[in-house]
Amino acid sequence: MLLSRAARVVVSFVVSGVGLSVACSRSAAPTAPPTPTVAASTADAGVTLIVSAPVPASPVNGAQVASAPTLVASASTGAATAALQYRFEVFNDAGARVEQSSLVNVPSYQVTATLDFAKTYTWRVRAEYQAHVGPWSATAAFVSPEGGYIRSGEVFDVLSNGKTVGERIGTTTFVAGGIRVDNATSYVRYLVPGTVTSGEFSMEVSGLRPDQTGDKNKVFSMSSDAPDFITDPYRVDIQYRGSAGFPPNAITFRCLYGSEGDLALRYEPDTATRQASVVNFDPNTVYFWKFSWGSEVRLTVRQGSATGPILYNVGVASPRGTYRPSPWYAYLGAPAGRSGVESASTPGLIYRNVWISSRARPQ
Repeated sequence: MLLSRAARVVVSFVVSGVGLSVACSRSAAPTAPPTPTVAASTADAGVTLIVSAPVPASPVNGAQVASAPTLVASASTGAATAALQYRFEVFNDAGARVEQSSLVNVPSYQVTATLDFAKTYTWRVRAEYQAHVGPWSATAAFVSPEGGYIRSGEVFDVLSNGKTVGERIGTTTFVAGGIRVDNATSYVRYLVPGTVTSGEFSMEVSGLRPDQTGDKNKVFSMSSDAPDFITDPYRVDIQYRGSAGFPPNAITFRCLYGSEGDLALRYEPDTATRQASVVNFDPNTVYFWKFSWGSEVRLTVRQGSATGPILYNVGVASPRGTYRPSPWYAYLGAPAGRSGVESASTPGLIYRNVWISSRARPQ
């Protein structure tokens, strides 16, 4: 809104390099593009740019988004709008600012902050020109993702909502609490774009029970999708050994950093650690499993949740090689390789809240 003539102090900006022509032809001098009108102050405290407030267009009215949203608003109107830039702010449900964008040339911005799941967020935007700012838009609201997504270097899959962003291989069933892998040759597969050389793969798992049929039964795994999972140069397998395992009911893991045959690039707990890692799980209890990789590979298992009591926490330094599969596949369960179904998926496991990323898992 323009101020009255008496209340406004208008500052003129001179664009260098524009002069009057003195040629004999007396032709008109080129006209410099207009600059936005600025004022010392307005009724909106701190506003020094005389333009309209942008109007939020999307997402608004508490709409739920499926992934990191792109915030879109109408452009401000006023003099020389082509020179304007825009700044966005995002706030959580407690009113704390969780992101402020840098200046962008159009009233559109994709949120990069890590958002809590299924929470209400608000956002606003304003126009700026050099050191001058226009009025903030009205705030708009959206609800962060409840479902899952796959994007570069990151996967989130709720699974307890009866949907998956992964590919269901073999026989799997949605049940209360997640997706169940029904037999040793079934699993859920994620093709993850990009590469994360240091990150985590975590989830909640129920249905674990002692003395399950099998040997090196897999809880979850990763690979580069070589023809034989066992010889894949980037195989990661997280195991809860079956009744034929050595020893039965032991937790262990193996991670290969680029070679199946080079033992210097193979990282796993030693035999003594494995023998000391026997756990008798309750099939009716949820357990949180987290595998992380980088300069160290580590598996942590907790009871109940990501903050529950620790049942297993073993790390192995991984100073040689880099975990860089291409393509990069992650699995709930595992494909059957040359070791057969006795060393593939664990039947009856139920998975939910899968997270794969270089970023910390959102709370």
